[in-house]
Amino acid sequence: MSVIPEDNILKLRLLGFTEYESRVFLAVLKGNLLSASEIADDAGIRRTDVYNILKSFVDKGFVNEIETNSVLKYEMIEPDIIFDKLEKDVIKSREKEIRNLNDTLTSLKPLYKTKESEKSKVVNVELIRGYNQHREAKFIDLLKSAKKEILFMVRLEHYVSDEIDETAKSFFKNGGIIKSVYETSLNFKVKRGNNWNEGTLEDLIKTVEKFEKYGEKIRLSEIPVPNITVFDGETVFININDKSVPKHNEADIIIRSKEYAQNMTFVFDQYWNNSHTIKDFKKNKLKESLHKEVKLN
Repeated sequence: MSVIPEDNILKLRLLGFTEYESRVFLAVLKGNLLSASEIADDAGIRRTDVYNILKSFVDKGFVNEIETNSVLKYEMIEPDIIFDKLEKDVIKSREKEIRNLNDTLTSLKPLYKTKESEKSKVVNVELIRGYNQHREAKFIDLLKSAKKEILFMVRLEHYVSDEIDETAKSFFKNGGIIKSVYETSLNFKVKRGNNWNEGTLEDLIKTVEKFEKYGEKIRLSEIPVPNITVFDGETVFININDKSVPKHNEADIIIRSKEYAQNMTFVFDQYWNNSHTIKDFKKNKLKESLHKEVKLN
């Protein structure tokens, strides 16, 4: 009996072979026109265990069975052909799994939130804790479900994602209105190449001018604003942004209440009425810049 490397057995087992199948496969692979007894000896297993395995290999087209005057002999066919068969089997199996996955999704998706319990009807506050993509996904879901008007107050920290941009464009095409009050704080970052960099006043203006071109109505506030969004006068999204709190402890709150949404709309209107258009903001900054130059001269 020859020693069969365990790593080769492991590799075959990862392909779906059993321990005994792996040993028989390697024994036949190395030999030429071997009898069942010789294969059993080389594989280190009983001859009675070899016959069924050899029969299955013949049926799968891995091994040729050759009749001689005395006993049946076995030889492996070209390994490239065998592994081509295995590759095709893996692809077929994977395609079947994906089809089953898609079929299951198609069947189950219509059931999503179709049953509302009496308890769930009274739950109108949702807390989303932690620094993760789930929080952003919740906001995008609210954005996608909005129908008429979005009131947006925010302190820019990072450049808005492409997904939000595309969703906003679609909202405008369907007749939706977005009114936004952006804080003019320079405590935000923009992406240049693959790196995030500290934003400048010019970066902030370019960013909001881009949003305005999409159709967004914009005001710029020189006083701090809360990160609050009101959707269709019914739902309020609040981002609790406290720099003293670690990122993983940050939280967002979703409040589904028309009365509360009306209160937050009133707050939004106060900020809106006391903020600048982009055009006026740029004029004021230009005046400030000229005034500084005059002082210096």
